[in-house]
Amino acid sequence: MAELTIPGLPFAFLPEGYPPCKYRIEAGALVLTSAARTDMFVDPAQIPAQTAPPPDAGRLIGTPPSGDFTLAARVSVDFASRYDAGVLLLHSGEQRWAKLCFEFSPQRTPMAVTVVTRVVSDDCNSFEVAERHLWLRITRVGPAWAFHASADGAWWRLLRYFSLLPGGSASESAKVGFLAQSPLGAGCAARFEQISFRAGAPSDLRDGS
Repeated sequence: MAELTIPGLPFAFLPEGYPPCKYRIEAGALVLTSAARTDMFVDPAQIPAQTAPPPDAGRLIGTPPSGDFTLAARVSVDFASRYDAGVLLLHSGEQRWAKLCFEFSPQRTPMAVTVVTRVVSDDCNSFEVAERHLWLRITRVGPAWAFHASADGAWWRLLRYFSLLPGGSASESAKVGFLAQSPLGAGCAARFEQISFRAGAPSDLRDGS
């Protein structure tokens, strides 16, 4: 598979997951289109059988440089069905991943949503969004991760602060990427613009910077 270079990012990406997503670079933005009925979510009320395949979806994934970093993008989504979303994805294996989502709620309202999966998933709805776009940001801080969202790309609200691996294990092996999902729909297009990557992390994850 050919590697994809995304403007603004210093590392390459490869398509993973099934069914595969469609992707293209358009005017400097990344556009992903999911297949129908795709999601990465393990319902905590339905303990998966050991022989059951993990949920899967087409995505673009890359390995970031070592050390702390911040990855951000302005995300817009062609919402049509409940739970359609554009996602910044953190992936550390078949049973460990986390999603930072701009998602269409059951009330058909755009929302900031986070999901952390450690064998089974949780689901946290954070706040409703009046606009049709939202800034999303993933930060690595040592062995920990932070998810932020912003209405304007200037003031950032902390949504999650967590370790994906047990015992606060090092996070250097985790990959990051982009996902479009449509769990109940016929497919979903998500646009990631003004993608940026920088080394280091905010000095205070909670002060809006």
